[in-house]
Amino acid sequence: MLHYFTDPVLRAPTLGAMFMCAAAGLVGVIFFLRKQSLLGEALSHAAYPGVILGVILAALLGFSDLQEASLTSFILWGAFVTALAGLFSIYFLENRLKIHSDAALCLILALFYGVGVLLASHVQFTLTNFYRQVQVYLYGQAATMTDIYILIYALLLLVIGAIIWFFYKEFQLITFDRNYAQTIGIPTQFLDGILFILIVSAIVIGIRSVGVVLMSAMLVAPAAAARQFTHHFSKMLLLAMGIGAISGFLGNYFSIELGVSLPTGPMIVLSAAAICFLAILFAPQRGILWRMVRTARFRSRCQQENILKAIWRLGQGAGASLEHLKRLIGTNSVELAFNLWRLRVNGWLTHRGAHYELTPDGINRAAKIVRLHRLWEVYLVDYLGMGAEKVHRSAEEMEHILTPELERELTLLLKDPKQDPHAQPIPPAPFPTAEV
Repeated sequence: MLHYFTDPVLRAPTLGAMFMCAAAGLVGVIFFLRKQSLLGEALSHAAYPGVILGVILAALLGFSDLQEASLTSFILWGAFVTALAGLFSIYFLENRLKIHSDAALCLILALFYGVGVLLASHVQFTLTNFYRQVQVYLYGQAATMTDIYILIYALLLLVIGAIIWFFYKEFQLITFDRNYAQTIGIPTQFLDGILFILIVSAIVIGIRSVGVVLMSAMLVAPAAAARQFTHHFSKMLLLAMGIGAISGFLGNYFSIELGVSLPTGPMIVLSAAAICFLAILFAPQRGILWRMVRTARFRSRCQQENILKAIWRLGQGAGASLEHLKRLIGTNSVELAFNLWRLRVNGWLTHRGAHYELTPDGINRAAKIVRLHRLWEVYLVDYLGMGAEKVHRSAEEMEHILTPELERELTLLLKDPKQDPHAQPIPPAPFPTAEV
């Protein structure tokens, strides 16, 4: 893969896309956490009429479509101006006309993009030679970037990174607690202005790589992926920057190595989306898959404890058959058989003939569960004033999550009660009451 960074043809698209996506990831984190991700979508589409106006102005001033550097300058400045105009329009609609944020964003997106399409249809027939440049900025054309774009995107990343580093604490405050930031005198409007300039700059400069239509994805996908792995603002910034850079590289790599001709810009976006999708599925703490595993394990533990409790309530030395337990627990045969096997492996249950009986360790474990259940019932009745007939369901849920520390606190608070509100005996604690 080293030739992607050294080959004269591949170097600029690869490094340029990596720097651009890393910069977009940094800016995207802040707006993602501020719940303003749709702002990038609106502003990227608002930049499109500026692209067309830049082309028209360049043509009127006599520039040729072959003068790429000059034409690019006109296009980028035009996109910057209309993107800012879109931003001010959104601000006006939200703050002056009191239009809801979603409505304002959708209105500006549709309005500006519609104007852009209208102008593009005019350019298509009147300035045919320039229309190719319009298409480049609509869908992106990272593969044709030259070495100058490496410098442009590296400078963009450096500026964005430096500004975020310099105002890190202020950005963190206005992102998570804006009211407190205003209370202590932080200039929130000034910082908002800086952030808006950053996102407009990232969008305007980045549309050369992935296009107006897809640019917003590079603001959202790296940030959304990074959020799955951390709760820390600084780590999320670094992760989003890294994910963005990896997406930029993979988009270039797959557009060439898959054996079919695929556009680089959409491949960059697809790579970022794939990373985001995998993060949502497999992230250790927030990933859907691991949450499902933890949920299944907790449900299994609860059912195992309910089995122990059900057999314990049958009396000392009593056992229960598989069908009897199935009726008591209310579950299917497969799940019940698995949990019975787990209880036997843990040494809490033994199987004799057609019946399951508790071992001495199982008896102690079941008594502890019943104790937690009845302690919680006492607490709900004595301290929260609930009726004794209403506390059973809550106690059924809490008995599985009460920790030993909470058990000791409840025992001390309730003065080690001997009976629950239903006059049922509460099994004694496994530790002396004097220690509590």
